[in-house]
Amino acid sequence: MNPEIVESFSQMVKIKGIDKDVLGGILEDVLGLLVKKKFGENARYELIVNMDRGDIEIYLEKEIVEKVEDPSTQISIDEVNRLGNEDELEVGDFYIQKVELSSLGRRLINLFKQNLNQKLREVEKEIVYKEYKEMLGEIVVGEIYQIRKDDILVNHNKNELVLPREEQIPFEKYKKGQTIRAIVKEVKKTSKRPIITISRADNLFLKRLFEIEVPEIYDGIVEIKAIARVPGERAKVAVESQDNRIDAVGACVGMKGVRIHAIVRELNNENIDVIHYSDDPEIFIQRALAPAKIKKIEIFEDEKKAIVHADSDQVSMMVGRGGVNIKLAMKLTGYDIEIIREEKSIDEYEDDIELIDLKEELGEDIYDILINNRYDTALEVLAAGKEKLMEIEELDEEDVDRILEIIKSQIEEEE
Repeated sequence: MNPEIVESFSQMVKIKGIDKDVLGGILEDVLGLLVKKKFGENARYELIVNMDRGDIEIYLEKEIVEKVEDPSTQISIDEVNRLGNEDELEVGDFYIQKVELSSLGRRLINLFKQNLNQKLREVEKEIVYKEYKEMLGEIVVGEIYQIRKDDILVNHNKNELVLPREEQIPFEKYKKGQTIRAIVKEVKKTSKRPIITISRADNLFLKRLFEIEVPEIYDGIVEIKAIARVPGERAKVAVESQDNRIDAVGACVGMKGVRIHAIVRELNNENIDVIHYSDDPEIFIQRALAPAKIKKIEIFEDEKKAIVHADSDQVSMMVGRGGVNIKLAMKLTGYDIEIIREEKSIDEYEDDIELIDLKEELGEDIYDILINNRYDTALEVLAAGKEKLMEIEELDEEDVDRILEIIKSQIEEEE
């Protein structure tokens, strides 16, 4: 029986990664409890566990006495002689008795196995916990084995990892058996097993992907200074080169965009803007809002606030669809950004448009009214302004507002 038990747990050394000495120590602890249950709390004993040979030996040490008062620590001289006293031991000496594991009885053997399994599970949980605790923030590659309503279970080295819904990239399609990459975000101890949470939505995942695809970042030549991200939609990454000979943005993008495209594909086609970092908040904010053109930036350092002045035709570009661009710029720079929309003066427009080219947008009746009042181009109408146009008898305030809105939008498109 001894070799069978040790052999079965030797397999755990290989499969579960439990250290051989640790396993030997667990066997000794559990066997010690069994010996005390069988022979009493005061029993003196020695255990020898040889994991290499598959041996488990139990020895009891008892004092030889004339009359036994405590069977757990004493043995009578008559009993010693009956067992065979080859060493001619006497009263006062100690008798060493070898105990066969099988002699402990079936009930204690089963208890031994249960306790041993429990101890091994505890050790295994601790090993898994420590292993993934050391991997926090690192990328793991696993296989999806179950897709549930609120999370996805991933198999990594025979361990279960959890990808919660909030750590997934929105609208990304997942399927069973698919290989997936993510970072280890959190490792938590529980009474059952460690819960290992992974993430594809965390900024750190994006950073690790850059380290994989861009050798200059991995080597520390190019540094990622800040990341702002709406997972699956858009991200902004600010980078800085520690070597004047190397362009940080160019290194990240790669020849013909090969490096950045690899990251974009991994992130379900998330758009990534890579910009040059600057210690100057005005420059940094300007770069974060590019390609929109800015007229002026006011910085309020104490409040971490910036007021950005821009022409009306640049504001929509600055804000972005659903306000994503401005939100990312604020996250990236750490400044609360307020945009002041400024209307262009007539002198700032470079191109003019003949009214005949806007006849369809304005409508034939409005076009005829403007022409009859000697307005031939878009800039002429803008120069006149609302007050002058209101003097035209056929136009009311609603008509004038609509005319100015159409003309402004059309001329700004031309710019």
